[in-house]
Amino acid sequence: MTIDKAHIWEQLENVKDPEIPVLSVVDLGVVRSVDLNDNGCKITITPTYSGCPAMKEIEFDIIKTLTEAFNTNIEVHTVLSPAWTTDWLTESGRKKLLDYGISPPAEESRDKSQLFQEPRNVICPVCKSYNTKMISQFGSTACKSLFQCNDCKETFDYFKCH
Repeated sequence: MTIDKAHIWEQLENVKDPEIPVLSVVDLGVVRSVDLNDNGCKITITPTYSGCPAMKEIEFDIIKTLTEAFNTNIEVHTVLSPAWTTDWLTESGRKKLLDYGISPPAEESRDKSQLFQEPRNVICPVCKSYNTKMISQFGSTACKSLFQCNDCKETFDYFKCH
């Protein structure tokens, strides 16, 4: 296979988030750039959270996947600025989250509900109702909150906006 940026981006679709395995690193928007040089390929990534425990595994999986596909030197560079935002999630990624049972983040990356005491308008991934409430700001991982649907009574994770 010829090494070009398009093929590299295609292969990056095979690198999954270890915490949410239906999402690729491309769906998440953590891959900032792909650069080819004489030494091989440099991938620049931004973590979803600066202390995200999955980032080392993601880095390893990127190197493994691309090395196997292209038999070339792969360098992964992590940058913290600009900080990752849920705005970088792809539309496909948002749909995959919902289908997986995690409510995707609201359209706006900054949650202002605390300022105005307005509840979040979060979709239930089970029955698709917006009649939901937050149970806890802290969910199964640092990037999620725990919600419950008032209609079907199911609890579910919500991918936090930031």
